[in-house]
Amino acid sequence: MIRLSLDEISAAVGGRLHRADGSETVSANVEFDSREIRPGGLFVAVPGERVDGHDFAAQAVADGAAGVLAAREVDAPAVIVPPADEQDRSGVMALAADTDGSGAAVLTALARLSRYVVDRLLRLTVVGVTGSSGKTSTKDLIAQMLEPLGPTVAPPGSFNNELGHPWTALRADEDTRHMVLELSARGVGHIAALCAAAPPRIGAVLNVGSAHLGEFGSREAIARAKGELVEALPGEAEGGIAVLNADDPLVTAMAERTKARVVLVGQSPEAQVRAENIVIDDQARPSFTLVTTAGSTAGENRAAVTLPLHGEHHVGNALTAAAIALELGASFAEVTERLGGVRRISARRMEVAETVDGVTVVNDSYNANPESVRAALKTLASMTRDKPGRAWAVLGVMGELGDTGGDAHDDIGRLAVRLNIDRLVVVGEQARPMHRGAWLEGSWGEESVLVPDVEAAVALLRAELRPGDVVLTKASKVAALWRVAEALLDPSGEAGRDGDPA
Repeated sequence: MIRLSLDEISAAVGGRLHRADGSETVSANVEFDSREIRPGGLFVAVPGERVDGHDFAAQAVADGAAGVLAAREVDAPAVIVPPADEQDRSGVMALAADTDGSGAAVLTALARLSRYVVDRLLRLTVVGVTGSSGKTSTKDLIAQMLEPLGPTVAPPGSFNNELGHPWTALRADEDTRHMVLELSARGVGHIAALCAAAPPRIGAVLNVGSAHLGEFGSREAIARAKGELVEALPGEAEGGIAVLNADDPLVTAMAERTKARVVLVGQSPEAQVRAENIVIDDQARPSFTLVTTAGSTAGENRAAVTLPLHGEHHVGNALTAAAIALELGASFAEVTERLGGVRRISARRMEVAETVDGVTVVNDSYNANPESVRAALKTLASMTRDKPGRAWAVLGVMGELGDTGGDAHDDIGRLAVRLNIDRLVVVGEQARPMHRGAWLEGSWGEESVLVPDVEAAVALLRAELRPGDVVLTKASKVAALWRVAEALLDPSGEAGRDGDPA
């Protein structure tokens, strides 16, 4: 965070000072969790489902906060923001359309403060990433590729909404050169609003799938929402760059919606950054030939790359990261070297570990949609092909699919059969169509089983797993299937923790 007085913050968000003369200076972190406040920080009083941040304002200041951003008067120096519908948003729309009262007011003001700070950082390049799947992994890859080029800020995990987005933007200061932001959407206009809070110069769209199909109604509607990112980019003359997946027609069509220069990535011959000769090893780690005609180096460049990540789907993510690094000044040699040294950062995304009994656990349980589950199943099949160990897929519900949910779950069950997955453990009644689809596709008996909950899945696995087996856990966040993975890896025998990862 750059140094700002409460008077400057008040002017930026259109608020008023309360129990402060305005000279109080914010010189540290901006936090909505009072326990994370450091001396000189700004506490953002966000009302939540269980607690109201306003109740912790005085304690945050006692712990060192310079002031509070609040929707009502508190017992502490504060900037009191106006109601959301009275704020001059200047293009920064309140993302929390489904948030009432003080929550929307504070979030709108936080977005305005984010915009104020980002506009002050003239040497900062903001990179935005969106897509139906792979956003977090790609964001992590981009940040790793850019860090050697200068100080880089990126959010932890999937902190990509109306709270996490401006919170991340406010981590930047005068030394920051790159900010990599992940943009999510629950409806039309959400990505445009995120872009208004921290305007990107480079935007990458990974894919258009069926995540949130129940909310949007069609993949075309999802594409309209995801394309708001490229619409927000500056023109080519101002340095705007849209990185688009050449292998997804709904994404490549977005080239018509942007004034920015378009860089295509993928396996298509039209892609300026592409992968050829993809090979997957026995741990599902992909190798390929990286071919580029993008970046500062003239002509075509080719080099062999091996990603130390599990899953062929990471190839597309890596191409996006490579394209952005090339555009921001990395040489081709630097890009190929860095790709070979990237690592998984965010938790519970293709996290591979081994139990004391020699069972491999692939924890990909943070979230799920049909596309990501298909990719995970293919990874599992690669890791067990031509090996004595069995492939176990422990799958749960894929949420927010609307009327397509039944068919989508049925399709996943059938795919498990076609990929020769040895055992399918379906967790929870909502995911029953997976079990039914597997049974109908392969006339399975005990190969597929429906269990009621995590505890039943853990008991089954502990009773039947053998050394050399590989277990994949995958479902939407609500199913909390990371508890299965953690229970298998925990020698104490506990069934894992209920907490949600950062």
